[in-house]
Amino acid sequence: MGIKAKRAKKEEAADNIFWTTMADLMLGLAIIFMTLFVLAMTGFTQSSVNVKKAQVEASKELAEKLKSENIDAQVDNMTGDVKISNLELFEVSSYTLSPNGKKLLDKLAPIYVNTIFSRPELINNIENIVIQGHTDSQSYAGLKTKEEQFTKNMELSLKRANSVAEYMLNTNYDKQYAPKLLKMTTVEGKSFTTPVLTDGKEDYAKSRRVELRLKVKEMNIMNILTTGYGND
Repeated sequence: MGIKAKRAKKEEAADNIFWTTMADLMLGLAIIFMTLFVLAMTGFTQSSVNVKKAQVEASKELAEKLKSENIDAQVDNMTGDVKISNLELFEVSSYTLSPNGKKLLDKLAPIYVNTIFSRPELINNIENIVIQGHTDSQSYAGLKTKEEQFTKNMELSLKRANSVAEYMLNTNYDKQYAPKLLKMTTVEGKSFTTPVLTDGKEDYAKSRRVELRLKVKEMNIMNILTTGYGND
């Protein structure tokens, strides 16, 4: 009985050592994972801050440069999004750029591209530069349903956005940026889905516009965990 008891105690001790070792291993792995996670989140936050800082700086610089050139366009100082009235670009119901519209883009496009692309920390984290066409919600004569009105305005807004994109790509911006600009540029027609409201009512003149919008990439946490960097 004594031998059996000793053997049982040895086996029990061996089991305890095994489970203790496994517990220590799991605890060690948990600590390592938490450390990596904290480091990754710190890097993630700093990367996000750096990108946003560059975006704000570029936005303010862009607004100042357009103002100094007397270019009639509205710039969001936080995002760099630019709004241009259709009255500055097109004749009524037309998607062909007017002479004044071409003159405006001849000045605006190089300033826009050169300012945005001059900051690597920003441009390396931009997914798309979206050129959006917008219309107001006033009805076309002869179209009976809301759906017909929507699709007619969608067609016009898309063609206007495409006209602006086509012209911008051929302006005198710094051509070292051309490969990335061609890759990033997309066009959208928004019809009358996002009207501009003043005191709760649609401002038809402001609703008719073309917008240049920066779509910044979302930081990928798994990319940061494996590489230590954002979506560069």
